[in-house]
Amino acid sequence: MSKVPVLVIAGYGINSEVELVNGFELAGAAAHRVHLSDIVDGRVKLSDYRILAFPGGFSFGDHIASGRVLAVKIQAHLGEQLREAVAGGALVIGICNGFQVITKLGLLPLTQGAPKVGEEFQQEATLTHNDSGKFEDRWCPIVADPASPCLWTRELDRFELPVRHGEGKWIHRDEAIRSQILDHHLACLKYGSSDYPANPNGSQDDIAGVCDPTGRIFGLMPHPEVFLRGTQHPRWTRGAYDPSAEGAGLQILRNGVVAAA
Repeated sequence: MSKVPVLVIAGYGINSEVELVNGFELAGAAAHRVHLSDIVDGRVKLSDYRILAFPGGFSFGDHIASGRVLAVKIQAHLGEQLREAVAGGALVIGICNGFQVITKLGLLPLTQGAPKVGEEFQQEATLTHNDSGKFEDRWCPIVADPASPCLWTRELDRFELPVRHGEGKWIHRDEAIRSQILDHHLACLKYGSSDYPANPNGSQDDIAGVCDPTGRIFGLMPHPEVFLRGTQHPRWTRGAYDPSAEGAGLQILRNGVVAAA
């Protein structure tokens, strides 16, 4: 049986693609690190992949706003390809800066359903500056919603993942979008508490991760690609985590690979 092909986008300030490729390969996929220019120039097609992954980093130096310039570039050059890929059933994951990108593209939360080819996605939320006014680099408690349709968070309950961002505060566009997200359990991951630093950025409703109504498109601010094995947990030497156990991040990536198979 052939492995699930995963496209991990690189270039223009993205800097977590190597870790993400490694994570997907450990999860049993065939992951390929591809510079965005190779896709724009037609050397690589999105339709050849079952999973499209947008890693973390600082694309275009976070100019204007985190993820904004990369989102505009993708919409301008790859909008139709992306809509076709989503309509064809591809899974999408955006991590940290990648979450910012796909949110500003309008891929999340996508409460109104996927647009037809030729129509643009409409942005329904954003990720903006942390309430602390500073870059947050810490491990946070995360809680998964068991009622969520998210294919990536199945069998997850409470766990920890690291965050490292300056603009991770989730804000709904309006109350109608907020109701859609909460009523349909699209806020698939939440921080373990409303209090700082457990909620490191002040996200509305403590949102750490969001999916679309199909559960195939998923974005999160924490970094699953850096918690693949127990020894990556900062407190494993103190007995807080089994060093022989898999990290929760690997389970997230494996869930995506299994769903895409």
